[in-house]
Amino acid sequence: MTDGPTVPAPPPASRTAHPIAPTVTRPVRDRPAPHTPEPAAVALPLVAAVARAVALAVVLPVRLLWELFAAAGRLLRRHLISPAGRFLRQWVLAPLAWALHRLLWLPLLWCARTLVWLPLVWLGRGIAWVARTLVWLPLVWLGRGIAWVARTLVWLPLVWLGRGIAWVVRTLVWLPLVWLGGALAALGSAAGRAVRRLLWDPLLWVVRNVLRPPVVGLGRVLVWLADHLIRRPLRWLGAALRPVGRLLVRGLVLLVGGLGVALVGLARGIWWAVRGLGRLIVIAVVGAWRTAGWLLRLVYRGLLRPLGRGLRWLWRHTVRPLLRGVRWVWSVTVVPVAHGVRAAWRATVTPAARWMRRSVLDPARLASREVLTALGLRR
Repeated sequence: MTDGPTVPAPPPASRTAHPIAPTVTRPVRDRPAPHTPEPAAVALPLVAAVARAVALAVVLPVRLLWELFAAAGRLLRRHLISPAGRFLRQWVLAPLAWALHRLLWLPLLWCARTLVWLPLVWLGRGIAWVARTLVWLPLVWLGRGIAWVARTLVWLPLVWLGRGIAWVVRTLVWLPLVWLGGALAALGSAAGRAVRRLLWDPLLWVVRNVLRPPVVGLGRVLVWLADHLIRRPLRWLGAALRPVGRLLVRGLVLLVGGLGVALVGLARGIWWAVRGLGRLIVIAVVGAWRTAGWLLRLVYRGLLRPLGRGLRWLWRHTVRPLLRGVRWVWSVTVVPVAHGVRAAWRATVTPAARWMRRSVLDPARLASREVLTALGLRR
């Protein structure tokens, strides 16, 4: 009897059960191949064994050498390159950057702000004030004056003159002609109606109803009566009214001639006034233009040219020497340090990297390529 748990025995295996064994896949039977000699069947395992031996003999040393170089590189980076970098950063680059920032950049910034930017700002403000006070405002006042002169002395008189001419033509020409035409039309209409009602209608009635039977004799009598009672008095009346018509026509001609002379005189007066006003405006504009040119020339000669010369002298004696000093400091400090760093890099890192690539990486790459090619893993 034992204290441990009792493990039941496995059931007996049946007769059809088989022991656990690795599964073997039977190859598909093909047609019987012709008989081949024995050395050809043994050649493939022999080549594989030789390739594996060559790969083991070549790859393993290369791998070990690569691991050795990798460990050496890690140790070199950990114990030499990183401390050297920290030392350069803390004791060379950081003090150099601080010195450049404190001794070069801040003075340059102060000089640029104090000697260049603020004078340029003041100069721009002064030029803007001068341009606004001496150029823009006089031009605005001149434009307003010209506009007022043109409106007061040209446009309004022309408007009033046009209105006066229109009123004169309407009152003295158009309305009398309209009234005369209406009167003549009314008179002609009344005369026509009177003649028709008092003469033509009775004569027509007499001719149709009374004088028609004795046409021949009464016709001669009527012709004689018409000749002595109508045609001759009408001729006398026309001869009497002809001087009156001539006088009326002459009066109309004289009236039209007088109006024409008045209009011509008025037009000449208007043309003289407009011409004189135009000459006055041209003289004023030319004088204002010459005055503005004189003022601008005076401002240029008295302010802008001395100011430009002062700025040029300031540039030559302040900014240009400062830039030359900055270039000299840059060439003395930064350029030698950069050349030294480049020379050190070329003397240390570049030969080591070239030797590592040519002596280690290229042979290892070629050996691995040959091994993989020999094993059939790469074509």
